[in-house]
Amino acid sequence: MGIMPFLRESEVLSSERILHDIVEISQFHRIQGSKELVEAVRYIEEELSAWGVSSRLIREKYDGESWYLTLRSPIAWDLVGAEIEFDGHRLNSSRTPLVAMAHSPSGEGEGEVLPIIREEDWERAEGKVVLVGENWRKAYRRANESGAAAFLAYRRGTGSAVPYIGLFLSKDDLKWARIPALAVPETWAEEAIRKHLSGKSPKVKFRVEAEVRERGILPILYAEIGEPPYILFTAHICHPRPGANDNASGSAMLMELARVLSRVWNGSFRFGFAFLWIPEYYGTQAFVKEHARMEDYYAVINLDMVGGSVDRSGSTVMVVRTPLSNFSVLSGIIEASLSLANMRGGKSFSGSPMPLLPVKAYPYEMGSDHDVFNFFGVPAVMPITWPDRFYHSSEDSPEKISRATLDVIGRGVLSAALFLARGEKNDLQRVSRGYAMKYLGELAMETETEVAERLVMNGLARDSRFLGIDLGHSFEEKPWLKWNVRGRISVEFIRGRNTSLAEEFEKLTEDRRVITHLHELVMLGEKLPEEKAYKALREEYSDINEEKLERLERLVGILLETGIVEGT
Repeated sequence: MGIMPFLRESEVLSSERILHDIVEISQFHRIQGSKELVEAVRYIEEELSAWGVSSRLIREKYDGESWYLTLRSPIAWDLVGAEIEFDGHRLNSSRTPLVAMAHSPSGEGEGEVLPIIREEDWERAEGKVVLVGENWRKAYRRANESGAAAFLAYRRGTGSAVPYIGLFLSKDDLKWARIPALAVPETWAEEAIRKHLSGKSPKVKFRVEAEVRERGILPILYAEIGEPPYILFTAHICHPRPGANDNASGSAMLMELARVLSRVWNGSFRFGFAFLWIPEYYGTQAFVKEHARMEDYYAVINLDMVGGSVDRSGSTVMVVRTPLSNFSVLSGIIEASLSLANMRGGKSFSGSPMPLLPVKAYPYEMGSDHDVFNFFGVPAVMPITWPDRFYHSSEDSPEKISRATLDVIGRGVLSAALFLARGEKNDLQRVSRGYAMKYLGELAMETETEVAERLVMNGLARDSRFLGIDLGHSFEEKPWLKWNVRGRISVEFIRGRNTSLAEEFEKLTEDRRVITHLHELVMLGEKLPEEKAYKALREEYSDINEEKLERLERLVGILLETGIVEGT
């Protein structure tokens, strides 16, 4: 029978209700540290209560100085108003609050726009309004140190949309962060650069009015149905207005899953279900640090950007698998259930069902809250729609959400959870064995799988303990590393221990994939000797060449020098 009966049961999930809640959540400017973030969480809490789902609001704090594992809380901050005007163009926060960069200090004035094109341009920044298109936080500090009057940021590829760019300032940063920071469309920036190069740099008027408080609420909303062990569903609730796909979509889908599963759960299920709405990374690390019993969770499904449109955004439904170090059949069951839910795109020439949306599974990638649970040994996967040309911009609005995508991902996730919780043991064993063979077969097309096979067997053994099946076997080897300070490894945390090493770390991790490889290498190093850890990493990611290996070796050296990890 397999997953198909549970897919039929998943028809109770309502994409219309999800879309309604996306619209409601999108009305809040959900910047980390803001009051509207708390209001958005309270909206969810009230809706859950109306459906009879009991939840708990955990109040951690934004104060600009508290550490949640490796991340320091940003300041408590609210936008009062902002506006910018030059050459007949005008933007204000009534039209889009993204015109003020998140956590910008207050300030107003006018000045000549100075695009930073070459390094020597910084020598003329005093009294100017500098315009920067990358490395915004580092450039913002440079602008303050250079005596600039204000800071303008844009992001390439956003066209006429206003980009979402955040500073995530700490209380210490307020000692030097004095000038207002605003975001402008790429089209404005291009026009300003053209005029500057022709010797006619435009002048700009600007104003940011913001409230910085000593302390704000970091809201974490948590709900449970049934008893442990739990399948935990997560979604980050933060991001600016509208932030429809990122991530009102995941937060709203989480609400619908809680509603449906609260009605179908009974004592015969092998799993209970838990639901977690958090500010991205900061809230997850606060929850894990202070409130979670990690042994209560079998696995995590993180919902991030689950409403992207293929025709309007060019999105693919990505299934980001668990890392090899944390192998679980959860990845395969999510892949299979999404594939079945997606078979609504008509018929082939011989009558076979065709997919409605492009769906593809990918090796583990970092970038959302699934990361933190993987760091703590709980297998976590993430369905996500990518790319999205409206990502982190004022154009990420509800009318661009795809109900078809919500339906495919929502029903796929729901049927996977029901199969895990209620599926017959022989079906679970067959699907698990089949996925392990498929996974290793895919790796074997590119490389050897000597170490990968052992890690897969180890993951199957863990799955078997929760699912009541008999697959895999555990093994013990002398680990190479011990992860002392667990969490997302941040430049800021390293800077607190060694400034020069932080600069080196930042330069070595400019390629975002290197960050993923480094975290996975540390996780592998907790289970394997050094040589085998590197071999497993190359088996998982076949594109790791000698240059990347040298970079990773140096990065591990930095982690050892700063005490984030230690040798065993």
